[in-house]
Amino acid sequence: MEATERRRVAAENVRAAEDAVERLKAGLAGLGVTLPSLRVDPVSCAGNEPTPLVDLGRCNIDTALRLCEVLAEKESGHGG
Repeated sequence: MEATERRRVAAENVRAAEDAVERLKAGLAGLGVTLPSLRVDPVSCAGNEPTPLVDLGRCNIDTALRLCEVLAEKESGHGG
C-alpha cells in the first residue's frame, strides 16, 4: 500500500473512532450516564499508521455505579 493510501485509511480510522466516541456519548447520555473523559486516545493516533483507540476514561464512583445500574436494567430486560 502506498503512502497516500495509508494516510487515507488512517484518516478514515480516526474519523470512525471520533464517530464512535460521539455515538457513545449520545447513547450514554440518553441513559443518564456521562463519562467525562470519553475521547479518542491521542497517543494511538500518532505515528505513520495510527490505530485509534477509544479511551473510555476515568469516572467517579457515582458514575460507575450509575453505569452498573443501567447495564443491570438492560440485562434484566427493564429500561429503554
